Amino acid sequence: MGALRKVKNKRRTRDYDQVIADLKTPRHLQKYKDSKDVEDLPGLGKHYCVECSKWFESEYNLKAHAKGKNHKRRLRILRDEPHSQQLAERAIGLGFVDNGKREEKPDVMED
Repeated sequence: MGALRKVKNKRRTRDYDQVIADLKTPRHLQKYKDSKDVEDLPGLGKHYCVECSKWFESEYNLKAHAKGKNHKRRLRILRDEPHSQQLAERAIGLGFVDNGKREEKPDVMED
């Protein structure tokens, strides 16, 4: 059981919110790329898929990956608006009115 978890963590990619931040600001992506040693990356870090956050050995492998099902699925997921705390509160009706402003609720009840 323990070895199985190591394999899952080893192949884990960046979360969707991190990838969205990479797509919005190149500085965020560059900061992530700078945290990796170029010598340890496949293809010396030249071939990178931003949406899937994976490095590839060659340009051919990157193009083949872009045609694949997993890459297309990830693109479809990234097109949707990311969830936020504000959306979660609106979904359960927690203190929001139709115009988006928070309702003021009195702390004490008067008789």
